[in-house]
Amino acid sequence: MNQTIFNTICGFIGAAATFAFGEWNQLLTIFLITIAIDYFSGIAASVKEGSGLNSQVGFWGLAKKALMLLIIMLAHHMDLLFHTDVIMSGAIYFYLANELISITENYGRIGLPLPDKVKQLISALKQKDR
Repeated sequence: MNQTIFNTICGFIGAAATFAFGEWNQLLTIFLITIAIDYFSGIAASVKEGSGLNSQVGFWGLAKKALMLLIIMLAHHMDLLFHTDVIMSGAIYFYLANELISITENYGRIGLPLPDKVKQLISALKQKDR
């Protein structure tokens, strides 16, 4: 690929990310890593349980993650509007907590050992969700 084309594509991606999320920070990096771990641990748990992969379930999982990123983008622009820096961070922390719970649940489904207190906490959170 021509170096100029490659640089232009990278510049466009960087500009789009900056527009969407502002200055890149460690919290956003951790959140994106957590999204990836949750998605792949969910796939591993489904394969381990023998339920197999379902393209519709996978699509909705990715759609859910894309919607989370859209909400975080909206929160960033609200921060710009109100001259704050807490709305986007609050949205990320909220979704980060949900992703960490999901990862923990997936690890339990895979068969990794979880402390009984963690299992009880996940069970209680699932009951309140209904």
